Parts: sequence; structure tokens; C-alpha cells
Amino acid sequence: MRARTAWLVLLASAVLEAVWATALGESAGFLRPLPTVVFAVAAILSFIGLERAVQVIPLATGYAVWTGVGGALTVVWALLTGVQPWNPLMLLFLAGILVAVAGLALTERPHASPAEATASAPD
Repeated sequence: MRARTAWLVLLASAVLEAVWATALGESAGFLRPLPTVVFAVAAILSFIGLERAVQVIPLATGYAVWTGVGGALTVVWALLTGVQPWNPLMLLFLAGILVAVAGLALTERPHASPAEATASAPD
């Protein structure tokens, strides 16, 4: 997987993290079937995407981006749907999360995949 593709997969996985987190809140302790199914499917796909992305993106950066973007999107969704009241300070801190995540993404270099590392290792 190329670096650009890995970042797109990671961002899609972060969106799915926001989906499963929201569905978890709506599941009423896994008693409501539809949110429970949405939670399970989105969580599985989100974790698969994270796993695939961190084959190219270093784990620490990938995980920080996944949780940061996913968490921020979860809060934004709660604000947009009126589940959580907003205030200017909250928006400032959300922006801070996104700036920090973007900074991590911009300063990180992809590492070689395990296959590439093995192929280039000295005998």
C-alpha cells in the first residue's frame, strides 16, 4: 500500500471510529438492534483499516491520528445533532486537536512495509 492510500484508509477508519462511537451511545447497552449492528460493523471495519494503514504509517502516529480525528468527529456530530451543547472554548480545543493531528501527519515519514524491509535487509 502506498503512503497516500494508507493515509486515506486511516482517515476513512477515523470516520468509522466516529460512527461506531456514536452507534455505541445509541445502542442502550447493546439492547437496540440497529445501533448495535452499526456499532459492530463500523468497529470491525475501523480496526481493519487502522491495522492496514499502520503497515505503512508508524503505529504511534497512525493511532494518534485515528483517535484524534475519530474523537473530534464524534464531538462535532454530537454538536451538530444537538446531543451536546457547544461553547466557543470547546470549538477552540477541537481545532487544537485537529491542528495537532495535522502536524503529526505532516511531520511523519512512512516506514517500509515488512516485505520491503525484509527484501532490503543485508544477508
